[in-house]
Amino acid sequence: MSFPPCPQCQSEYVYPDQNHLICPECGHEWNPSERADDEVIRVKDANGSLLSEGDKAHVIKDLKIKGSSQVIKIGTKVNIRRIKDSKDHELDCKVEGVGEMMVTAKYVKKV
Repeated sequence: MSFPPCPQCQSEYVYPDQNHLICPECGHEWNPSERADDEVIRVKDANGSLLSEGDKAHVIKDLKIKGSSQVIKIGTKVNIRRIKDSKDHELDCKVEGVGEMMVTAKYVKKV
């Protein structure tokens, strides 16, 4: 079986112990199914406020929908469902009047 390297020392000699993985070189112990605080995705809106799942926001700029003639107008309400680790579109949202789509965080403002 292959385990991920130790997040502290990058050692490949990691072994399992019940639900945790242990590094014999540095003694670090962690649960691979839980995210560490430094791995949490932090996304900020246009004003610099941290966004989280379940937040409501407004669009601050008219956005053309790729592959369509539709436009999302300024002030349209957005419900943030998930935050993804993506370079282009970080927010998986439900946009009022349009439906489900991915939106870039810099084009929304937290309500």
